[in-house]
Amino acid sequence: MSVTDILAELVAVPSLPGRPNDVITGLIRERLARDGVTAIELPGPEGDRSNLFATIGPADRPGIVLSAHTDVVPTEGQTWTSDPFRLTTDGDRLTGRGTSDMKGFVACVLALVPEFAALPLTRPIHIALSYDEEIGCRGVPHLLARLPGLCAPPDAAIIGEPTDMRPVLSHKGKRAVVAVIEGEAGHSSNPSAGANALYPAGELLLRLRDRAAALAASGPFDQRFDPPHSTLQAGVIRGGSALNIIPDRAEIEIEARTVPAQSPDEIIDGVLADLTRLGGGDGGRIRVSHRELSAYPALPPPDDPALGELLTRLTGHAPIASVSFGTEAGLYRAAGIPSIICGPGSITRAHRADEYVLGSELAACCDMLRQLGRQLTAA
Repeated sequence: MSVTDILAELVAVPSLPGRPNDVITGLIRERLARDGVTAIELPGPEGDRSNLFATIGPADRPGIVLSAHTDVVPTEGQTWTSDPFRLTTDGDRLTGRGTSDMKGFVACVLALVPEFAALPLTRPIHIALSYDEEIGCRGVPHLLARLPGLCAPPDAAIIGEPTDMRPVLSHKGKRAVVAVIEGEAGHSSNPSAGANALYPAGELLLRLRDRAAALAASGPFDQRFDPPHSTLQAGVIRGGSALNIIPDRAEIEIEARTVPAQSPDEIIDGVLADLTRLGGGDGGRIRVSHRELSAYPALPPPDDPALGELLTRLTGHAPIASVSFGTEAGLYRAAGIPSIICGPGSITRAHRADEYVLGSELAACCDMLRQLGRQLTAA
């Protein structure tokens, strides 16, 4: 079956995050089984979704992990020129949700499985597929926790996010939270009869603005990134229901993106300390709390250039030092597995209407994987 046919099957499954994923995992498990490969299902604590892990070759020897997530972002609010969950072809362009991010890579891996299985591998190829990456890399930590019981410690992981088939060495870390401020409702004709939650929310926003400015002015700085410092921003604020009602609740969605020298926790914990100080205000009528949205560590630049050099040989492209978007690579690295990012498609097409991948990009990815398989047959 061609890589395009496999991609069409994958795109046809609307594998949205935060929902049961048995359809997409069942499809992949069945395809692997037809090629003689058994995929191990690793249920997450949610009970209705799972990671998948499969090994081709000797599991007791260090090998290479091919890593991807199977969930895709929703299409609501976007205007597509075709059905987002039906692969459409226009010349070299293949359009559909997840084609770039990142079912194109998954399709390439699955297309190469028969070739991998036919090789006399002396080191294994592992296929690791996670869930709920798009809502905060929630699935892969459970996969990584199970890894020591499934295989020898891997030599490396290739995370196939869309990079135009250019190897990427590092990326920023991230933590996102919702700050919640609760007051007391009342009629706006007597503002003192209630506790307006918007005012402490405004104070928090000003403190957050000042913290963001301090990061831009004082660093730490890392010139491999654009911008070359950690960032902090409020992206969404919700509060109030009507002009004549004292607003009793406000929520602010906040994110920090950090260079490898700085932890996202360091920045967000400071913001949450500001939030805590607002609690008890207005005569004790203001209450504060927060909810975690997502978190993943930065992928620091590698200490050893060997993995970057390998991907340069496999792709013909010199590595890119860094990107500002995040991936699961930082979590693999934190688990002790050297990691690099490289896959078909472009991040500029991800999460947008008419997302697409080029057939030529899929062919280049398959060629990279084919060469990787040959590398792993050497003694």
